[in-house]
Amino acid sequence: MANIAKLLAGRAQHVLQVAAKQPQLAPRFFASAANLEYIKHEVTGEKKNVAVITLNRPKALNALCNGLMLELSQALDTYERDANVAAIVITGSEKAFAAGADIKEMQSNTYSDCIMGNFLNDWTRVARCQKPIIAAVNGYALGGGCELAMMCDIIYAGEKAKFGQPEIALGTIPGAGGTQRLTRAVGKSKAMEICLTGNMISAVEAEKMGLVSKVLPADQLVSEAIKLGEKIGTHSGLIVQLCKEAVNTAYETTLQEGLKFERRTFHATFATEDRKEGMTAFVEKRPAKFSNL
Repeated sequence: MANIAKLLAGRAQHVLQVAAKQPQLAPRFFASAANLEYIKHEVTGEKKNVAVITLNRPKALNALCNGLMLELSQALDTYERDANVAAIVITGSEKAFAAGADIKEMQSNTYSDCIMGNFLNDWTRVARCQKPIIAAVNGYALGGGCELAMMCDIIYAGEKAKFGQPEIALGTIPGAGGTQRLTRAVGKSKAMEICLTGNMISAVEAEKMGLVSKVLPADQLVSEAIKLGEKIGTHSGLIVQLCKEAVNTAYETTLQEGLKFERRTFHATFATEDRKEGMTAFVEKRPAKFSNL
């Protein structure tokens, strides 16, 4: 027994030494070994370069709680540092992407608790991720679930998906971007109607409003989202991140500020090897081989 224990200890030490030499792989190793309660995650796709994070609270229709958001943040930390991952898909079940925030968890909160604890401040990790995130929404995406989807860069929806901000019926308002991101996505009038009535909208309506990029059969949703991630992964990861930042700048600033940021970012790409390779490959009529440099 002593020899076995010594052997296992030696192997553990070896893993730690390897992880220390390869920091981009270390978080992935330990995250996959963690005992996760609220999410599942894996790397998939033909090139194993798309991470899929699945919200996994089936009995609560994937209601968002602090524990779930913490695990989601940790998974994003892992994949953001993993050089092999080009894009991330966040999804739920066929019944619910996320039916809202966990009301029982917040029911006893006071104004003082919310202010002193900066409640919901840590729920925005998805919006801060540098890599592209695709929300694959089946079923209910209500309240915090709708807000989580809107934190992602692209939303694909199943045919029976339902979106909404029903907080008004609970005597409160959206607190994780519902009044802000929704207004920017669909305009003031539609956002007012959704937020002030609490009514749900269908996937088709959401697509017409511009909230959703594409509506798909439920059984094809995740696979199509993965294909989208794979398509993004054929390009330079460096340039993809710069482009994502430029689009987000348009979303968050004035036109003139956005145009200046875009132009300077465009100029900056000329300092990269991938811009040189991309244009050279085009002229030479061959596929580009990007190096993220």
